[in-house]
Amino acid sequence: MFELLSYGFIQRAIINGVLLAVFSGVISTFVVLRRIAFLGSGIAHAAFGGVAIGFITGINPIVSATIYSLIVAFAIEEISTKGRLAEDTAIGIFFTASMALGIVLIGLIPKYNIDLFSYLFGSILAIRNMEAIAGGLLITILLILTIMISKELYLITFNEELAHVAGIKVRTIKTLFLLSMAMAIVTGIKLVGIILISALLVIPGATAQLLTKNFFKMVVVACLIATFSVVSGIILSFYLNIPTGGTIVLLLSVVFFGTYLFTRVLKRVDIV
Repeated sequence: MFELLSYGFIQRAIINGVLLAVFSGVISTFVVLRRIAFLGSGIAHAAFGGVAIGFITGINPIVSATIYSLIVAFAIEEISTKGRLAEDTAIGIFFTASMALGIVLIGLIPKYNIDLFSYLFGSILAIRNMEAIAGGLLITILLILTIMISKELYLITFNEELAHVAGIKVRTIKTLFLLSMAMAIVTGIKLVGIILISALLVIPGATAQLLTKNFFKMVVVACLIATFSVVSGIILSFYLNIPTGGTIVLLLSVVFFGTYLFTRVLKRVDIV
């Protein structure tokens, strides 16, 4: 175990993984409470279109995915707020259109690029020093931003009308949260991949909600669950030589279903 931690790539993976886990734990709590899990999944899958744009234009796929994801996130917000379409309808349109765009653009690439799989399924063990530093700094900044607006976001989540009355700039706070979520998705692409990043934005918060109704405790539990799953997933995937992203999400799923069954048993005992 200690020998494993002596490897530089394992150290980078764990440090970035823990930062992403803590950030995801905070974000997922709001995602679950605000019931916008589909929005996170939609933005994550829309990022595939941004990655494809990067591949075909020669731009760094993470940069193109970041720009594209932010455009999609704000477009969904704009259409669902000012248009006649419901939010889930707008998400569905951008979700499918972006995936279709990605498939078409990838099909236009003359030579197949195997690196595409690292964006779809993640490659946390392969991140380089500069990627680790940049990713770590970005996640830290976003985490600080989210904590700074957490009180306002908490009030908006449970009573948006009261937040308006209290003088909170609801639209601004919701936009900042949307920005944080979109950036979390893009940051997580290189770690667990487009296909699996949405799980980190939903499962920790959903599991924590089964264990407590207290908001602060829910955030702490979600962060702990995400951190445990990420670190354990990295270690297990290394020793078993299996995909890291999939291992992390499977562990998250096992924790969720185990918690669900545990709470069901407790409720039955209480009834008896």
